[in-house]
Amino acid sequence: MQQETVIVLDFGGQYNQLIARRVRECNVYCEIYSYRAGLDAIKAKNPKGIIFTGGPNSAYLEDSPAIDPAIYTWGVPILGICYGSQLMMHALGGSVCKAPEREYGKTLVTLDTVSPLFRGLPAQNICWMSHNDYIASAAPGFTVTAHTPNCPVAAAEDRARGLYCVQFHPEVLHTDNGTRMLRNFVYNVCGCRGDWKMDSFVGNTVAALRQKIGGGKVLLALSGGVDSSVCAAMLAKAVGKQLTCVFVDHGLHRKNEAAEVCKVFGPDGDFDINFVCADAKDRFFQKLAGVCAPERKRKIIGEEFIRVFEEEAKKLGAVDFLAQGTIYPDVVESGLGGESAVIKSHHNVGGLPDTVDFKEIVEPLRDLFKDEVRQAGRELGLPEYLVSRQPCPGPALAIRIIGEVTPEKIALVQDADAIWREEVDKLPPARRPSQYFAALTNMRSVGVMGDERTYDYAVALRAVTTSDFMTAEVTRLPAETITAAANRIVNEVKHVNRVLFDYTTKPPATIEFE
Repeated sequence: MQQETVIVLDFGGQYNQLIARRVRECNVYCEIYSYRAGLDAIKAKNPKGIIFTGGPNSAYLEDSPAIDPAIYTWGVPILGICYGSQLMMHALGGSVCKAPEREYGKTLVTLDTVSPLFRGLPAQNICWMSHNDYIASAAPGFTVTAHTPNCPVAAAEDRARGLYCVQFHPEVLHTDNGTRMLRNFVYNVCGCRGDWKMDSFVGNTVAALRQKIGGGKVLLALSGGVDSSVCAAMLAKAVGKQLTCVFVDHGLHRKNEAAEVCKVFGPDGDFDINFVCADAKDRFFQKLAGVCAPERKRKIIGEEFIRVFEEEAKKLGAVDFLAQGTIYPDVVESGLGGESAVIKSHHNVGGLPDTVDFKEIVEPLRDLFKDEVRQAGRELGLPEYLVSRQPCPGPALAIRIIGEVTPEKIALVQDADAIWREEVDKLPPARRPSQYFAALTNMRSVGVMGDERTYDYAVALRAVTTSDFMTAEVTRLPAETITAAANRIVNEVKHVNRVLFDYTTKPPATIEFE
């Protein structure tokens, strides 16, 4: 089904995914493309609107990212954000220069609420600023619709041409009413109806999978996590017993997780699927021996996953399709969905070897963000405890260990993580973070235990609250919860004598450590 679409053109901004996610929250489908895609490629998508992201460059420099100026006369509404606003102003005759005073952080902005962009909002609004340059004067034909004491053009618009720009970031949670601003753009300016609904996505995707796969056989890596479980349920609904799910026990899972996955998805579980458990612990640890670089670890794990899949496929006979629970953030963060630099590769996107012994790869969740995957799971009838469980990265605990991965370190992290989650789970559900886990740092420090000197590892505890896993705030847990976990970890987990708590938000950090 061809749904109405808004295109995000990425100029290297760190919030490209977040813009797209916020638009989708308005029930409008949104995709991310690099500004290099070209006007013809953008037109082929028949977008209802276009959003320019921020970026690290200065719009007035010759080598800065730019776009064909014909886009401004095409007739499709455009919203420029931060660098995108400066690029628009510079291209159309405004003045952009180095700001006398840089703005960063929460800033009180005065809005002209007559603007379609700010309709229904308070005149004074806290917005998130992050810029070195600013728009000194708007381009001809534009009306200034927002300002701060240090930023004379915090927003401007040319309604006749459907061109809008804001210096701040409406997509981040730090901006009050930011999603309402984006909703105003896609509905009041672009005229969207809002036809992006999860029930129709699930129905259309199941039908498309059934047609694509036909009578072929499908092999899926089933970790028991949200993504792979929803992928399995969707494929099971589409092709039934033509699907074989393989659980790769690589030895890197959370404590008791391998046994739990086999119990839930095995023959005695609730899923009517073919299930295989492949014990590959030794080969994964051999491949990871001596490897410390995060990206190298991810690549190794990705390649070994595929090798195991190939071996299991040969045991099963002819297998036509390899299914993967790739989701949209995996695609974008691997550098395939926009202009931004690679944040991290993913085992099911960036780590694929050159030769794969399958006819084709199917990724039914490739266009979905994490919370949309959960919605899809509910539509498919999966139990709530499964669709709402904490995510675990594809490389699992290997990227929650800084440095070399060994069986001993995995056991250490498993025990520390289990204790941390046990203590947090004692809190009422409403007070629990969205994600919480323990990681092993590569730091060793001096301690005293039983009147003896120790020189052991430090474990870091992470707890964040988020609605979309693209931005995250640190969860302010009760001190007694953190203290109880720290005391238990240093007393119950060998080779740990220090526990740290990570107070860093995302951004600037990621939720995971590697």
